[in-house]
Amino acid sequence: MSSEWIRTTIGEQATLQRGFDITKATQRPGPIPVVSSAGISSWHDTAMVSGPGVVLGRKGVVGSVHFIKEDYWPHDTSLWVKDFHGNDALFVYYFFLAHAKELSALDVGSANPTLNRNHVHPIEVSWPTPEEQCKIARILGLIDDRIALLREINATLEAIVQALFKSWFVNFDPVRAKQEDRPPEGMDAVTAALFPDGFEESELGLVPIGWQVTPVGDVIESVGGGTPDTKEASYWESGEYCWTTPKDLSGIQSPILLDTERKLSAKGVAKISSGLLPAGTLLMSSRAPIGYLAIAQIPLAINQGYIAMPPGGQLSPLFMLFWCKQNMEAIKARANGSTFMEISKKAFRPIPMLVPPSPVHEAFVNIAGSLFERLVENEKQAQTLSSLRDTLLPRLISGQLRLPDATSEIDVALA
Repeated sequence: MSSEWIRTTIGEQATLQRGFDITKATQRPGPIPVVSSAGISSWHDTAMVSGPGVVLGRKGVVGSVHFIKEDYWPHDTSLWVKDFHGNDALFVYYFFLAHAKELSALDVGSANPTLNRNHVHPIEVSWPTPEEQCKIARILGLIDDRIALLREINATLEAIVQALFKSWFVNFDPVRAKQEDRPPEGMDAVTAALFPDGFEESELGLVPIGWQVTPVGDVIESVGGGTPDTKEASYWESGEYCWTTPKDLSGIQSPILLDTERKLSAKGVAKISSGLLPAGTLLMSSRAPIGYLAIAQIPLAINQGYIAMPPGGQLSPLFMLFWCKQNMEAIKARANGSTFMEISKKAFRPIPMLVPPSPVHEAFVNIAGSLFERLVENEKQAQTLSSLRDTLLPRLISGQLRLPDATSEIDVALA
């Protein structure tokens, strides 16, 4: 560790203060973020603190850490840094982020998790000079900025494909254009020739001539999964096969699944009727909650909380991903249950859907597929960078890793 680092306490470097109470009823529309223990929870027209700021979860979500660039209102469920004592605000954010687990362990609540600032302030830590702080914050900030950029690009790519799907298969823009004797906007003549120039009646209303209304189950395969006995160690020990629950999809940034929290042995996979599903399978959570969606990028087995749609059907998982997004309310309307709502395969398969002719479907998949491939590569890079940041964070914050060594690792990752 550098000799310029000192031993000090958290309270001497970052003074924490409890946030301010504000109810939904007293909030007025405005641009000021109200930051609770879970992050930005609402907006108001008045700020209580000037940015940039660092906010910790005090009640409810203990151990959460948030960096706020603009002026903000720290909610009563949070602790905010009232005095940075001349330290770099972004470094302080990364410092608390590196100690998130220790903060959550200071929970003094009974029914509701609670963090007391008086338990945080006396903790002894190593602390760098302001110059070193800025360098560390800049390095970690570069990684986070790159991750944020990749995910902004992915949000745009996903929105483009969703807009294309809606244009072709919901609003029928190419058909309407041809009906009005106009060339379809942004479409070459070969693709435009695939669409009819009129509509006909169906059970779903007016649809393009020649397109078929068919139950979902007639054009795609849909399967469920299961959970092998968790008390049988041989199903889980030395697990080499991915096994997913909807929890794996709860925090994903893009509609793809690259890995799973838990793994099964071959013996465990054999206990699941649907077995190991291929990469490219569309996953839809069928309960608690209904509607998480992702295309698996790895072979995997699933638990009972999914309806899975493997490739090989008349309609591709990529098409079905955007069809499910577009029709999620209709899917949820078929759900039932007493403890929690669930959409069963039996209820899902009869849902009527509009099926375009194969050439139209293939044209969509060709366009959407190239964009989706970029999305997958971007998310892989974002997750690689996230892992690198999580590895570097505690070592940089504690002084165990020298800045030149960290810089070389980041240069390789960003190349």
